[in-house]
Amino acid sequence: MKSFKDLLSDDVNNVFMNKAEFAEEHIIGDRGMTIIVDEAEIFERSKKQIEQGRIEGVYKRQIMFYVSKKIFGRMPAIGSVLKVDGMNYRVTDAVDEGGVYSITVGYFAQ
Repeated sequence: MKSFKDLLSDDVNNVFMNKAEFAEEHIIGDRGMTIIVDEAEIFERSKKQIEQGRIEGVYKRQIMFYVSKKIFGRMPAIGSVLKVDGMNYRVTDAVDEGGVYSITVGYFAQ
């Protein structure tokens, strides 16, 4: 019998990250990954970061996405650079939400 954690992990990969339902294929770093981009949540999280004094500077564009921890690997550090679809972004927030990372990145001019 599978544990509850195993069942949740199966749901992350088979339901939540299902390209036929919610997810899309994007290039993160140098690998194709199935992620969910959340345009609405970025606004709410940006307000929280401003209130906590965690935003430095202004970004031309911000993206917030969900990705399976199992697929992504080690969670990126805040402040590190992450390439998304060929463009460099700075990680402004990264949270492990029970097997799914929510990662917020901001585009900066080089």
